[in-house]
Amino acid sequence: MRRTTVFLAALAATAIAVGSVGHAGDVKLPDTLVTTAYNTGTTGYSQMIAVGGMLKKRYGVNLRVLPGKNDVARLAPVKAGKAQFTATGSDSVYAQEAVFAFGGEKWGPSPVRLLMLNRGKGCTTFAVANDMGVKTMADLKGKRIGWVRGSPALQKAVEALLGFADLTTGDVQLVEVGGWAASINGIIDGDIDASITSSSSTFMKKMEASPRGVIHPPLPHSDADGWARVQKVVPWYVQGICTHGPGVPDGRQESIASIYPILISTTAVSDEVAYSLTKAMVTHFDDYKDGAPAADGWALDRQLYNFYLPMHPGSIAYYKEAGTWNAEGQANQEDKLRRQDVLKKAWDAHVASGPADFVKEWQASRAMALSDAGFDPVFTAW
Repeated sequence: MRRTTVFLAALAATAIAVGSVGHAGDVKLPDTLVTTAYNTGTTGYSQMIAVGGMLKKRYGVNLRVLPGKNDVARLAPVKAGKAQFTATGSDSVYAQEAVFAFGGEKWGPSPVRLLMLNRGKGCTTFAVANDMGVKTMADLKGKRIGWVRGSPALQKAVEALLGFADLTTGDVQLVEVGGWAASINGIIDGDIDASITSSSSTFMKKMEASPRGVIHPPLPHSDADGWARVQKVVPWYVQGICTHGPGVPDGRQESIASIYPILISTTAVSDEVAYSLTKAMVTHFDDYKDGAPAADGWALDRQLYNFYLPMHPGSIAYYKEAGTWNAEGQANQEDKLRRQDVLKKAWDAHVASGPADFVKEWQASRAMALSDAGFDPVFTAW
């Protein structure tokens, strides 16, 4: 049997090679897979635990889920080869783009590859204490908003949602916290009024049961100017109908589609492993779809092939086999790979130039390289 070399995450950070395990059909996975995720108790972490249960039952594969409370903590094990995957959010885009924490000398553009995404029936929104009388995004002016240190993904989400109402972070009171869960607990404890969330998070039930309650203000799709401001900050946000989670008024509202988590690897993961994991998650979807809140968002018909990141060739091979890959996906794939190529060349040239102020000069050279290639830099300073 052909051997597959993989990295096992261990606390000692030791990489060792293990043999591939043979299974029914053409799903071939190693004995152990490792993914990072948001902290324990979050939707993403719970979903990966459920996926791990499926892999153990069907293939005898152990999926280790390593919680990380910020962007770097989730991506660093993948960069170091201690984890093959991360079930995460916008931080994978920032890693691709080499911005914020990923724009320093130790990082640079990451060759991230998307396997699958969860596009659930919840929404990306603010969890707002229901005792504040907030009904719209504009009502958040002057309120205390959770601000997670070391997490540009969550910080930019806050900026994007405030932007819908033409508000900035200067129009609210930012309350710094060490992790996302702390922001929700801060609302319950009365120290914070609102925080970014997925409406499907298990923490929303905790808020609902608290004396303060929870509500999610809508982002009406008819407000073109509001949506233009949102997508100027976070261009990968798309419109969605929110029907899942406590705090959704009348059980349905227009908002940002909850595309979380997204399952990411890098080019270090083989096509065989990416293909096999994708196929296993689709084939045995029924095994885990009810195993965690919003896990049904991993369904094959919920996948998007025009996301902001290129897909893994192994996953593309499965989608072609399933008959769901399309021309739009192929065009997007070529475009996103070209963007990564521009970023990599710009980074290599920047490093070789020996910049005096590494980050500041990278901000300028990165933006120029992308603009010259016909791409929107999105980020010009951080």
